Amino acid sequence: MGSAFPVPQSPAALAAALARTGYLADDGLATAGYLAIRLGRPVFLEGDAGVGKTSFATALAEATGATPIRLQCYEGLSAAQALYDWDFPRQLLHLQAVRAAGLDADPATLEAELYDRRFLLARPLLAALTTSPCVLLVDEIDRADDEFEAYLLEVLADAAVTVPELGRIAAEYPPVTVLTSNRTREVHDALKRRCLYHWLDHPGLDREIAIVRSRLPGISARLAEQVAAATARMRALELLKPPGVAEAIDWAAALDTLGATELTAELAAATLGAVLKYREDTDRVRAAAILDPGAEP
Repeated sequence: MGSAFPVPQSPAALAAALARTGYLADDGLATAGYLAIRLGRPVFLEGDAGVGKTSFATALAEATGATPIRLQCYEGLSAAQALYDWDFPRQLLHLQAVRAAGLDADPATLEAELYDRRFLLARPLLAALTTSPCVLLVDEIDRADDEFEAYLLEVLADAAVTVPELGRIAAEYPPVTVLTSNRTREVHDALKRRCLYHWLDHPGLDREIAIVRSRLPGISARLAEQVAAATARMRALELLKPPGVAEAIDWAAALDTLGATELTAELAAATLGAVLKYREDTDRVRAAAILDPGAEP
């Protein structure tokens, strides 16, 4: 099966294309993305919340000009909800139009008309199979049930689905698929074996500074450095939810909105709600006295 996906020349070329969208990927992630495109294999990204797993798929689509399609997983998600549905109101209107016109349609013919492709509502999985080039993001697969995980494995393996009323629908060009997991539960080995795997960790200090400045070009260099350093100090504590890159960017944006050009202890304390999401974490950070911008990261 071929590919209509624009293939970068190397992992470095992909990293450069991602950087132009504002996403700074390290060598390991750029290599995983490159191999996913070249080999036609899904890439499975695990890591703490907020490290950039979801953003990678979005940036990959933007960098390559592909269509992004997202399937957000949750407990109880069924194959039907992820795959397709029939447009019942339009089917009913069609039936009423046939009757209003006084047409004596053969029942079998009328049924075939009602289950025509034009009445099919494509949910994310089917949309990804019929769109090319496409980046399919299966976000937080660890939140879905085992049954859906098994069905997804079959869809990814065959790049095709069967709609009983229409038959088999196969992708002419399979989507580039990115699966993410926050590791709230272990995903089955069968799905992981089908994928290329990459653990996405929190960035180092220098790269986080670069990420913040890339996402917020107008921010002062001093403020970006201080926010990244303070966020790194928070991650060293035993927090319920250590802040990710997304929270560091939100914090920097909040401070910049307030007109800050550097981080002070008073500003840090006043804006903790942009970076910490639990009262217990806020209390622990304040008690640890790490909000002093001069503290070591």
